[in-house]
Amino acid sequence: MPRDPLANPQPLIRQLYAYVAYVLGDGPDAEDVTSEAFERALRYRASYDPAKGTPIAWLIGIARRCIGPYVAARRELAEPAAIDEAVAPGGDLSDRSVTKLAVRQAVAAIPERDRELVALRFGADLTCRQIGDLLGPKTNAVEVALHRALVKLESILAEEGDAVRNTAQRRYSRLTTDHD
Repeated sequence: MPRDPLANPQPLIRQLYAYVAYVLGDGPDAEDVTSEAFERALRYRASYDPAKGTPIAWLIGIARRCIGPYVAARRELAEPAAIDEAVAPGGDLSDRSVTKLAVRQAVAAIPERDRELVALRFGADLTCRQIGDLLGPKTNAVEVALHRALVKLESILAEEGDAVRNTAQRRYSRLTTDHD
């Protein structure tokens, strides 16, 4: 009898949420998809086959099917969150917040396949071998594709990072002087 893939759910929940949040952004959508994926996993836990992959790879496969409708709905909406939405009046705008926003915008600007690789590697913390097992290509192909995706991200951040940071700082300055 195969072992229960959900026997230790806490690390799986954190890892799955991190992956989903990388794809959809933090917030209610990521929480909903994580919950939906776990509900499906509980319902179909008897179908888990350890020979086909780890529990997190199995859960990510389920989550990828749950994410589809959210991504499709977002394509119909506006672009990713703007800086104006990220800075609340009277809020504290730290360098880390601006950097996080810049990275989020850069990730949104790369092709979908590259976003998926970045989310699996850094959101779900999967190794290149695990990503290859999940998506199909050999480990070396994943490593090359991930390297190219990261080069694209670095390029976008180098070109747009200063612009994003300057816009956020201007917005923050306007907000704090308007409320003093």
